[in-house]
Amino acid sequence: MRKFIMFLLGLISGAALGGVLGLILTPSSGPVLRKKICGFIENIKTEIGTAMSERRAELEAELDNLRHPTPPSQA
Repeated sequence: MRKFIMFLLGLISGAALGGVLGLILTPSSGPVLRKKICGFIENIKTEIGTAMSERRAELEAELDNLRHPTPPSQA
């Protein structure tokens, strides 16, 4: 029982300390930070969408080549 109480006390004090440090060390105010995070997430979404489109085009071209192979040229 004592180990559980010590664990719980450590968990609560760690969460409190993390919260206080997070508030003290945050580089921007709440709305500004949320706006930066949203912009960062939107940028990542755009990059992922672009990468998905490019990869899909590559895979479709490869699939088309596998379905309809071009005969080797006779030189």
